[in-house]
Amino acid sequence: MVSNGIRDQGSEKMTAHVLVVDDEPTVRAVVAEYLRKDGARVTEVGDGRRALEVVGTDRPDLVVLDVMLPELDGFSVLARIRETGDLPVIMLTARTGESERVAGLDLGADDYVVKPFSPRELAARVRSVLRRVRSDSGGTVMDLGRIVVDEPAREIRIDGEAVETTPREFDLLAFMARHPGRAFSRAELLETVWQSSPDWQDPSTVTVHIRRLRRRIETDPDSPKHLLTVWGIGYRFEPGTSS
Repeated sequence: MVSNGIRDQGSEKMTAHVLVVDDEPTVRAVVAEYLRKDGARVTEVGDGRRALEVVGTDRPDLVVLDVMLPELDGFSVLARIRETGDLPVIMLTARTGESERVAGLDLGADDYVVKPFSPRELAARVRSVLRRVRSDSGGTVMDLGRIVVDEPAREIRIDGEAVETTPREFDLLAFMARHPGRAFSRAELLETVWQSSPDWQDPSTVTVHIRRLRRRIETDPDSPKHLLTVWGIGYRFEPGTSS
């Protein structure tokens, strides 16, 4: 189901190929219409196996991926996509339980939208993710001891070794690394990194991304030295010289 209850979030046009994967033709058609109005080239498919074929032969810039799909469910499709790189993925889910949202984020989803949703909201989320992914022409290389955040290359290196991150994980760590020692609330991180109103997004999105980043950059994720929880507030980044 699609709702029209969110105001227009901007008039900028996107130049991108977006793959929309949903087994409901009406949902696909409405989403595709809004994305095309934004300037995107849209490919529509109705099952998971076909989605992977498109990713393999005509790699899109972003995938809008429903969880409940025939042939191969959305979680399985996302896991296959993550095996081949950091292609941005926004999940669609008809369930409102936190466990499903967390499952998608744990697998590497960049964002999620809960049905029923506004197609304008979804288009705004797509623009936000693409804007963040493409903002790699500038920036600096931040040498933070054992951690290096290379913004022009969009690469994170730990002890000299590159680690794979999703676009949103990179954006989150880069933003916090630019403000070492400063505590940010989850709402602040949603507004700044996700460029999304906290009214749209569950704060657990930030929690899951912090947990995933800890697994990537901390020697002991259960006793982090860099991505620290500030109880009652949120999180802060500490460069340190060792773990």
